[in-house]
Amino acid sequence: MNIDNAIKVVLAILFFLCLADMPYGLYQFVRFAAMIGFTYLAYSANQQANKNEVFIYIALAILFQPIFKIALGRTIWNIVDVIVGIGLILSVFQNKDKN
Repeated sequence: MNIDNAIKVVLAILFFLCLADMPYGLYQFVRFAAMIGFTYLAYSANQQANKNEVFIYIALAILFQPIFKIALGRTIWNIVDVIVGIGLILSVFQNKDKN
């Protein structure tokens, strides 16, 4: 498993953990980890000249960044977490097929 796929799996697990009733500190950690992870994934996608992925990862880094929080409400954040988590897992399998 390459580093990109490892980051995607870890982020997906963190997003799915956010569906449970956890201490607020975990949500803050997930936002910070997501910002760092998506920034790295955007850099990696840029190195591979995959402009669509660069745009997606930058948008996700902005969405999850912890500095200027985007207040969506718990229900919408849960939906976002599930969609992004599933998308990350699917991208791991999609990348496996390409290799």
